[in-house]
Amino acid sequence: MRLNQFLARAGFGSRRACEALILEGAVTINGHRLRALATQVDEQDNVLVHGKPVKMPLTLVAVLHKPPGYLCTSPDSTSERTIYDLLPANWPRVVYVGRLDKDSEGLLVITNDGNLAQRLTHPSHKLRKTYIVTLDKEFDFALAPKLKKGISIEEGFARVDDVFRVGPRTLKVVLTQGLKRQIREMFFKLGYEVRRLVRIQIGELTLDKMPAGQHRVLTQQEVKRYFPTKPVGRSSKPAPKRKPAPNPLVKAKEQPHG
Repeated sequence: MRLNQFLARAGFGSRRACEALILEGAVTINGHRLRALATQVDEQDNVLVHGKPVKMPLTLVAVLHKPPGYLCTSPDSTSERTIYDLLPANWPRVVYVGRLDKDSEGLLVITNDGNLAQRLTHPSHKLRKTYIVTLDKEFDFALAPKLKKGISIEEGFARVDDVFRVGPRTLKVVLTQGLKRQIREMFFKLGYEVRRLVRIQIGELTLDKMPAGQHRVLTQQEVKRYFPTKPVGRSSKPAPKRKPAPNPLVKAKEQPHG
């Protein structure tokens, strides 16, 4: 693990803030003062910041039922309520996976595992996210193919993977993209206003009956079950086998002598 990532997970602020600590010489590893940002650290290393020992934080993965009215942002960047107000104060520094806007609600993954967060947000992972969408009026389901084909919005070309009717004004929407306010903007382009947006599922992980504002820490078995390891940016298809190059010596032996 890179040193700045280690310090960030231990609660010393953002990675940039941790890089500043390293560059100013506040960090020592096994008695040596290091200023190289690419320094690697593991559990056996004795890390000190300003002379005080730093312990390797335990990996934490949790799910949170975000209520409406809370922002997915750093609490240092706003005076409004954020999802961090709903989490224990003694937790290590964590990040959210799968942003929800202020008015939206539902399932969020919270973790201090940077590799897991990157893997879940990488486009190659194609993580399916499921939402219950309530509109301001009855939806004309003849428009559903337009949602699946794609609509241009401010953030880019947006499309959903599946859409199902739940009620006259209520739909279940599944997508693998993650553009800003994607669902709201797509329905707006079709002449509808989203009155309520609830994310109920990420991959195989469901919101279930968790009350709004509550969180639950996942066990290691649950993390492996819901978020199996998959190399980022690599295709799951096996590489095609290459035919061996012809041996010129063999060809030479096969040629008749004149």
